[in-house]
Amino acid sequence: MTSRYPAIASDITKLFAARNTHAVEVAVLQPADPFLDMAGEDLRRRIFLTESETGQTLCLRPEFTIPVCLDHIASQAGTPRRYSYLGEVFRQRREGGNEFFQAGIEDLGDGDIAQADARSLADAHALLSLVLPGQELTITLGDQTVFEAVLAALGLPRGWRMRLARAFGSAAMLEAALADLANPPRNGQLAGAVAAIVLDGNLEALSSHIAGGMEQAGLSASAGRSPTEIARRLIEKAELRSVRLSNEAFSALKDFLAVDVALDGAAKALETFATGAGVSLGAALENFSARAKAIEALGLSTAKIRYDAAFGRPLDYYTGLVFEIAENGDRPLAGGGRYDRLLTLLGAKTPIPGVGFSVWLDRIEALREKAQ
Repeated sequence: MTSRYPAIASDITKLFAARNTHAVEVAVLQPADPFLDMAGEDLRRRIFLTESETGQTLCLRPEFTIPVCLDHIASQAGTPRRYSYLGEVFRQRREGGNEFFQAGIEDLGDGDIAQADARSLADAHALLSLVLPGQELTITLGDQTVFEAVLAALGLPRGWRMRLARAFGSAAMLEAALADLANPPRNGQLAGAVAAIVLDGNLEALSSHIAGGMEQAGLSASAGRSPTEIARRLIEKAELRSVRLSNEAFSALKDFLAVDVALDGAAKALETFATGAGVSLGAALENFSARAKAIEALGLSTAKIRYDAAFGRPLDYYTGLVFEIAENGDRPLAGGGRYDRLLTLLGAKTPIPGVGFSVWLDRIEALREKAQ
C-alpha cells in the first residue's frame, strides 16, 4: 500500500471541513459479505478476498460507503451526520493501478431528501471545480425511484420489477432484460431434481441442493453469489418466463427510457410521458421536481445538467438519485446517489436515509498533469 497522498489532498480536506463534515477513517480490511451481498455484480468481481484466522471472509476495502455506514451503526452516532473520507481503495481494474485514492462525503439521516440530494451533487461539483479550475464539467443525473414508479405504474409483476431495477445502471443488463421481456426465453435445461424443486418454488430446498453441489465441486460460496441468491434467481427466472407484457406497456417503457433532456425541462418531459402512457408517477415525480428546484437554489444551472431516464450506476444499493460528473463528457470523475435502504440492511435498528458521492483522485491527477 502506497503512502503517497495526492498533492490535492489538503485542499480537499479543507473543503470537507468547510462543509461541516466529520473526517472518518475506516479499516482497510473489511468483512466481505456486505460487499458481496449489496455492492453489485461489477464490483463483486473486482474485490480482493482473504480470510481471517477464524475463517471469516474479509476483503480489502473496494469503496467507502459501506464501511462508513457500518462504522456509523457500530458507533451509535446520532443523525443527521455528514462524514468525509480520503484514502485508498483496492479493486482489480482493466486499466490503472489496483490501489488508488478516493475521497467523498456520506450524508446520513437528513429527512429533507430533496435538499440532501442537491447538497451532495453541489458538494461533488464544488470539489471538482476546486481541484480542476477552468475544466468543463458535465453532470448526468438519473433516478431509480422514478424508474421503479414507471415499472409499477405499467403493471409489471414484482419479479420483473426486481429484475429491471437490478439492471438499472448497466446498459447491457437492461438491454438483455428488455429483450427477455419482449420475448420470454424457453425453460432452460435443468437437471431433473433441480427442475422439480424450481417448479415447486422451494427456496430452502433449492439453496440446500446448490450448496451441496458447490461443496462437492470445491467451490467457495464467498467467491461469488451465495447458494440462496443463486436459488432465488433460478426460481425468479422460472416465474418470469410465464409473463408477457402488452405491446402498449412495452412501448411505453421504451418511451420512458428514451427521455434524455436538460434537467430544467425534465419534470415537464416526465409529465408528458405519464399523460401519454396513461399512468401516474405520483410522489416520485413530486420529489423529482423538488430536488431540481433545490439543485438550482444551490447555484447549479439545471439547464446544463442532463437527465437521462435510463441512466443508473452499477451498485445494487442505490434507491433514488444517481449521478456522475465527468470532464467534458469523458470518464466519470465523481459518482454518487441515494441509498435509503442500505443502513437497515447493514443492521441499523431504524431506517436511516443516506446519500453520498466519491471522486476518483487518480483520474483528477491525470487531468491536472495533462493541463500543465
